[in-house]
Amino acid sequence: MTCESTIEISISDQTLTLCHAERGAVRTYPVSTAKKGSGQLNDSYCTPLGKHIIRARIGDGQPTNTVFRARRPTGEIYRLGMHEAEPERDWILTRILWLSGLEVGYNRLGNVDTMRRYIYIHGCPDDVAVGQPGSRGCIRMSNVDVIDLFDSTSIGTPVVIHA
Repeated sequence: MTCESTIEISISDQTLTLCHAERGAVRTYPVSTAKKGSGQLNDSYCTPLGKHIIRARIGDGQPTNTVFRARRPTGEIYRLGMHEAEPERDWILTRILWLSGLEVGYNRLGNVDTMRRYIYIHGCPDDVAVGQPGSRGCIRMSNVDVIDLFDSTSIGTPVVIHA
């Protein structure tokens, strides 16, 4: 897929829409953005606003529910019950689309850098609610949806996040 596609994320609607330049909205998925709302600052645990791109795609070919730490598969496959063992953990599963801000001083460089904040679009456990805020800054999706999105995007795909 080329960068004819764009992604629009609405924090108020808790949706991610994949758009195509010629066809308009192609698919809309429920997501979960930050429990603390929107914000740019490092260590804020908020979802950053503005213009971004997909800087890296991680997890191609990994099984559904692959557990990632520091963007690397751990060798574990998430299963029910793992959440109880680590209830505070924000599980990153299946695929990662790592975002990079494009707006210097707003979501790029300094203390507002989306990429250095490790903001991703990623899969989450099936028992974690999407469609309502709950993450620590990232954009969570169901595993089936993140695979579909991952397969429909490329490095450089524009991503716009708005309130």
